[in-house]
Amino acid sequence: MDHAIWTEKYRPKNFKDVKGQKEIVERLEAFVKQKNMPHLLFAGPAGVGKTTLSLIMSKNLFGDDYERNFLELNASDERGIDVIRHKVKDFARTKSIRDIPFKVVYLDECDSLTKEAQQALRRTMEQNSQTCRFILSCNYSSKIIDPILSRCTVFRFKPLDEKGITEIIENIAKNEKLKIDKNIPSILNSICTGDVRKVENILQSCAAISKDINEDLVYQIVSVAQPREIHELLTLALKAFIKARDKLFDVMLKHGLSGTDVIKQIQKEIWNLPIKDEDKIKLIDKCGDIEFRMVEGSDEFIQLECLLANFNLK
Repeated sequence: MDHAIWTEKYRPKNFKDVKGQKEIVERLEAFVKQKNMPHLLFAGPAGVGKTTLSLIMSKNLFGDDYERNFLELNASDERGIDVIRHKVKDFARTKSIRDIPFKVVYLDECDSLTKEAQQALRRTMEQNSQTCRFILSCNYSSKIIDPILSRCTVFRFKPLDEKGITEIIENIAKNEKLKIDKNIPSILNSICTGDVRKVENILQSCAAISKDINEDLVYQIVSVAQPREIHELLTLALKAFIKARDKLFDVMLKHGLSGTDVIKQIQKEIWNLPIKDEDKIKLIDKCGDIEFRMVEGSDEFIQLECLLANFNLK
């Protein structure tokens, strides 16, 4: 019996297997062919191939010895200055084993590093550039200090489009002998917003229940309301507040949703309502206001009732 987690089982092994980042892949391949590279910064959302491409680059550069020449750290776990001063610096100052003149340090989630740790990292990058190159990965490049940004070539990763998601789903379905409804790639693309890791985890969870994967099974697994449920709720809110309020609480209890989950789904569905564009804009603005209040600690149910009250456009 195969016990592999699908996010690792279907992780691309070569540049040609990576979906959705064509221009970035071409430039990284060129660095590997030259056997030289600058410090790199990979910025973009989760699950789009940042860690995968750093591993592919290192395996292509160092071959079987890549584990001795490649240090992977998650900066969100080890985010203090001591990690940079000791673990990273000790690895960076020694020469590589292969004919490649440098080692590679991959720092994942480096936007979680404290400012002091980033300053120490900047100095380490500067002093050990002959023996070590850094690949930094982050979700938000705005949280990286300017001296590090100026020392790196920045690659901005984008979420995968529906075509790339569909190709990955078809490949998994073929290998795992799954029967997938034709609308599933579109649904998963909407739910996961380009995050391949999330797509693969949902598929593996669905496959554990049934080899026939349909819309109801997907929504059951991911614990989000179906778009038609949210559309019915908002259509009710335009006519009858009390009924819409009862429907909202039913949907939240049925799927175990939090207030912020509901807000995101409502915000998407507002654009499909049969109302004027000016009213849609006002309601979208209100969604942002309500979400901010929730994040600041306001009661979710009171805030959602307040949002529904704004749908009375008379």
